[in-house]
Amino acid sequence: MSPAQLYVAQRLSAAVLAPLVLIHLGLIVYAIQDGLSAAEILSRTRGNLTWAVFYSIFVIAAAIHGAIGLRAIVSESLAWSRAWLNTAMYGAAVFLSALGMRAVAAVVL
Repeated sequence: MSPAQLYVAQRLSAAVLAPLVLIHLGLIVYAIQDGLSAAEILSRTRGNLTWAVFYSIFVIAAAIHGAIGLRAIVSESLAWSRAWLNTAMYGAAVFLSALGMRAVAAVVL
């Protein structure tokens, strides 16, 4: 990907993440104030397609955002070629997505 494409992808993923993070944090505050236990939270999220979609979008946006950020850090710290940087970035995105989707499946499905 070109630097311009990476810039746009980073900003778009941030734009998607911002409201999702606010909703997620709001839900945490709500759950804590009502004194919900982990079992009660899981009972509310299990089998709920809305939460599965919400957190799947969250995971994908976070994986894209994080992988691009990691690429920037690696490019400033190590003398890797562009091909290695891109390969590592795609690998990081896939790895983070897989971990996140596993968590979504554990909580929602």
